[in-house]
Amino acid sequence: MDQGKENNKYEGILCFDLDGTLLENRSDSIPESAMKAIDSLRGKYVICLCTGRDMESQNARKYAEMVDPDIIIHQNGTKITKGEEELFRHAMDAGLLHELYEYSAKKGFCMGFSHANGCYYTIPEIKTASDIAWRGFCDRHYLPFEEVFEKEIPIAALSFAGDIPKVKAEVEKDFPQLTLFAFNSGLGADVAEKGFTKADGVRRVREYYGIPKEKTYAFGDSPNDIPMFEAAGTSVAMGNADERAKEKADMVTDDITNDGIRNALLKLGILS
Repeated sequence: MDQGKENNKYEGILCFDLDGTLLENRSDSIPESAMKAIDSLRGKYVICLCTGRDMESQNARKYAEMVDPDIIIHQNGTKITKGEEELFRHAMDAGLLHELYEYSAKKGFCMGFSHANGCYYTIPEIKTASDIAWRGFCDRHYLPFEEVFEKEIPIAALSFAGDIPKVKAEVEKDFPQLTLFAFNSGLGADVAEKGFTKADGVRRVREYYGIPKEKTYAFGDSPNDIPMFEAAGTSVAMGNADERAKEKADMVTDDITNDGIRNALLKLGILS
C-alpha cells in the first residue's frame, strides 16, 4: 500500500467493527445516533470499517452502503479497499485451504466464507442454525464449497460455526499457524493466519494516511477486535461486548442499542 496523499486533511482515524458494534444484529439495523455521529465527522476523521466480513460479499454489501466508509479493512486485515480501489489483499495458500477442508470434513466442522456470489460453507445447516440463534434469521445463498477448488476462487479468510470451544481447541492445536477468534455470540469464530489480523490492517491504514497511532480510535465488541485495540491509541468496547474485549479496552461505553457509539465519541471529545 502506497502512502495516501490526503494526510493533512484528517485529524485521526475512527475504526469501527460492524457486527455488535455498529450493526445491531437482531434488528438488522445501525442505530440512528451512530450514523448521525459518523456523518457529522466525515471529512474530519477517516471513517474506517474494520470487520471480519468481506464487505463485498452477497450478505454484507448493504451494510457497507449504509456506513459508506472512507476505507474498509475486510476479513480481519486480509483485504483493504478504498472505494473501488483494492489497496491490499492476502490470499490463503491453496494447500492450506485443502488441508483445512479435508480436516473439517473428517471432524464434522462447519467451515466457510461469504463471497460476492453467495456463501460457501461445508455444512450449511450448522451455519444457518448459528445465524438464526444469533440474529433471528438467515439470509444466505449457499453454494457448494467444492466450487472454490473447481473455480480456483482466492480465499482471504475463513470462519467456523458450531461448537466453537471444541473447534478452536482442535484447530489451533493441529494448525499452529492459525488463530481462531470467537464471535461475541459464541456461535462462530474467524480464522486468522499469523501476520494477518485486524491489527495488521489498522497499521496499514495508519501508514497509508500517515496518521499516528495516538490519533487512531478503535471500537469493537468481540475477541477478534482485541488486536485492533492494540493497534489504536484509544480503544472502546461496547457495553454489550464480550468480557475479554472489555478487559483489553481503554474505555467501555453503553450498549449498541443505548447510543454506545455516540456516547463514546462525546466522552472522548471527538463529537461536540
